[in-house]
Amino acid sequence: MIWPPVTMATQHPDNASVPWWRKDAFIPTQDEIEELLLLFKELPIDEYMWDWEGKYVDEAVGEKLFSRAQDFFQQKTLGEDIHLTFRIPSWQEGKTHRAARAFMNILSLADLAKEIGLRRPPVTEMFLPLTTSAEQPIGARRAFREIADYHRAIFHRSQEDEHHLLDLIHVTPLVEDIDSLFAIENILEPYWQELLKEKKDLKTRGQRVFLARSDPAMNSGLIPAVLAVRAALSAADLLGEQLGFPVHPILGTGSLPFRGSVNPAYTETFLDQYAGTRTYSIQSAFRYDYPLPEVERALATIKAEAPKRTVKRISDADRQKLRALAEIFVTIWKPAIEALAPMVNRIAPYVPSRRERLLHIGLFGYSRGIGAVKLPRAITFTAAFYSLGIPPELITTGRGLKIAHERNLLPLLEAHYPALREDLKHAGKYLNRENLDLLARRDTAFEGIREDIAAIEEILGIALQPEKPHHIIHRNITSNIFHRLMANTDPAALTADIVEAGKIRCSLG
Repeated sequence: MIWPPVTMATQHPDNASVPWWRKDAFIPTQDEIEELLLLFKELPIDEYMWDWEGKYVDEAVGEKLFSRAQDFFQQKTLGEDIHLTFRIPSWQEGKTHRAARAFMNILSLADLAKEIGLRRPPVTEMFLPLTTSAEQPIGARRAFREIADYHRAIFHRSQEDEHHLLDLIHVTPLVEDIDSLFAIENILEPYWQELLKEKKDLKTRGQRVFLARSDPAMNSGLIPAVLAVRAALSAADLLGEQLGFPVHPILGTGSLPFRGSVNPAYTETFLDQYAGTRTYSIQSAFRYDYPLPEVERALATIKAEAPKRTVKRISDADRQKLRALAEIFVTIWKPAIEALAPMVNRIAPYVPSRRERLLHIGLFGYSRGIGAVKLPRAITFTAAFYSLGIPPELITTGRGLKIAHERNLLPLLEAHYPALREDLKHAGKYLNRENLDLLARRDTAFEGIREDIAAIEEILGIALQPEKPHHIIHRNITSNIFHRLMANTDPAALTADIVEAGKIRCSLG
């Protein structure tokens, strides 16, 4: 059995380019079964996350997989050699209908597997998004158990008829805000203590925890997101050691630095930055915006190296210092993004869709200290700023660095964010200073970004500027984007330019 999975393909729509197996860049729901099969067959992918929370979903996933590739799944067993994992909806706002459908789908797939002679149920794990307390995954397990009991009473005579599904099923918390990441043991300890009472395989199988990296950056800024994830990796590893089982963290990341820097050209950097991560999300830009041989090599490297990398432990004292350091940046980030939101929302409709996604409830939709600001999803948010030639990695970072420098906190920051200079320098290659000056003349909210750039260059000693011809071309295209946006006359050309710029930086957002 391959456990834990190392490479997890997801349906995040951050690709600018056309996938190698399609004729256009948009992947409709009905083609995601084909995608799943191709990735398992042609790339070293261990796991595929089937998203019931953020997008429209093909509920016949099991039947279609087994009918189209029965021989393949006889050779590679789902749940052992490769894994299909459901991201179920959060229970926030009482929206439970999609979760109920996901639960019944898991039970129905267990029945199907038995009927066609498979050794085990195909789906035995669920990711629970927006987890902020132990009661949420405990409640999800309890709800699934109750539904499974009804299912058994109607369709089965004994638990054995369900492959002991209740013993196998796991609910993995997906933690998406920096407050919860910095205090992740408050979620994990009571939840894992509860699991130890009933899960027979926990000591040997270990337990997973899913750490978001993209949404925390959008809601709190780049540096707080990185520091929070590093603190969570350390705390989860220590808790697992205390409870007597291995911990297998999953990291949800995109290709651009703002969303995690997990891409084929940056492999060694992110493996070091997030050492201790056992499963990396491999999103669409990673798979489709780089040459296929590079993708294959990078995936092979991740599979070989990620299991060897050990977590850098952080003392309680340092974790408190990191939390205070992160708060410096958060305090600047939130009002800055609130002021910049009108421009983000102005350009966001021109960022093309790549999947059939649902409207996002979004962390900004709740009481997160951002007022009444509504923003697009993280991919579109990132694409909007990059398309204007203003990488979001730079926003408020310089102002935060000035304060950190004055308080002698830079050594602490660089010790726990070793890729800081590399991330910012990479983002700076796509900076369009002319656009920034034009925007600052129109809206004073952009003036602070000019201060950020000057401070980053002075304090870190790096240059934020295009370096190669394709960076210059990107800068020129973002100038076109700005002027087309202001002219408001040719939306198709504006979207085409946004896509072309995304292809150059190897990710839409």
